[in-house]
Amino acid sequence: MSRPTTIKDIARILKISVSTVSRALRDAYDVNEETRNRVLAAAAEINYKPNYNATALAKRSTHNIGVILPFITNYYFSTVITGIQEVAYSKGFNIILHVTNDSPERELSIVDNLSLSSFDGLLVSTCSQSDSCEHFARVIREDIPVVFFDRVPNQIRTSKVMQDDFNGAFEAVEHLVSNGYRRVAHIAGPRGLLFTEKRYEGYLAALTKHNLPVVEDYTIYSGFSQESGQADTIQLMDLPEPPDAIFAVNDRKAIGAMLTLKARGIRIGKEVGVIGFTDDPMASIISPSLSTIAEPAFEIGRKSCELLLGHIRKKSFIPEEKILPGKLIVRESTNKG
Repeated sequence: MSRPTTIKDIARILKISVSTVSRALRDAYDVNEETRNRVLAAAAEINYKPNYNATALAKRSTHNIGVILPFITNYYFSTVITGIQEVAYSKGFNIILHVTNDSPERELSIVDNLSLSSFDGLLVSTCSQSDSCEHFARVIREDIPVVFFDRVPNQIRTSKVMQDDFNGAFEAVEHLVSNGYRRVAHIAGPRGLLFTEKRYEGYLAALTKHNLPVVEDYTIYSGFSQESGQADTIQLMDLPEPPDAIFAVNDRKAIGAMLTLKARGIRIGKEVGVIGFTDDPMASIISPSLSTIAEPAFEIGRKSCELLLGHIRKKSFIPEEKILPGKLIVRESTNKG
């Protein structure tokens, strides 16, 4: 049986030091691109497989990343996970998923019961009703790097990756106004989440720019589900002067709004415009098709994982906040015709 290849074999082939090979394979900052590419090419040629068990013992590294998120069944989070996987697997890291089902009790239990020695770092999207993030602050104090994505807390200083919620909301509402809608309502997410606040601020800014009134009854805070969208829209359409357009915090709530409007015989687009936020595949399938702001979910996953690996490689890595732009997708639900 042939012996497994080692970094010494790569060093001998390239006539460079073992330490340089090791740093190149770790993607260390002090190895130039040409050397790194030569090392990777040689590693592939001789089918070098890193011994992560030995690495873990030598460096107290597990090559495991924990991912804590509210759901895995919806399109947005499944796409984020795909982006995380692409980066993690390319760098020799495994990911271990923990799902909170959007429950603060479950989130706290997961964090309290984590074996932190089993992870090099955590990627986290908090649950919508989590009032305190002290449990994550505790993890950071244990010198475990944490990067938040999508649903991020204000009060913790670490790297965060988000979509541009303010400008996405502004663009969505401005699109409604440009199509002739004047009484624009907003079915928002739960209070206390940063992106709920940013999307509400974008909504207000667009109304203000176009000198449209801000009607208190036109904003409803609730959950993220289709059922919440249905219930919110019933409340809106029962007002003495109901809105002629609805901006929903996500596509599921927007689809719930559309179902309520259909049940009442209200023509979507022609009588009441609806726009969402996500670009879930259902948005293009439902009839009429749903206008929306497409979120860069895959890139959010990629960038979050890249930042976390930066923290893992270099403990003094300065926290960064990345905000990625969305894109307006115009479909039938905002066409007055």
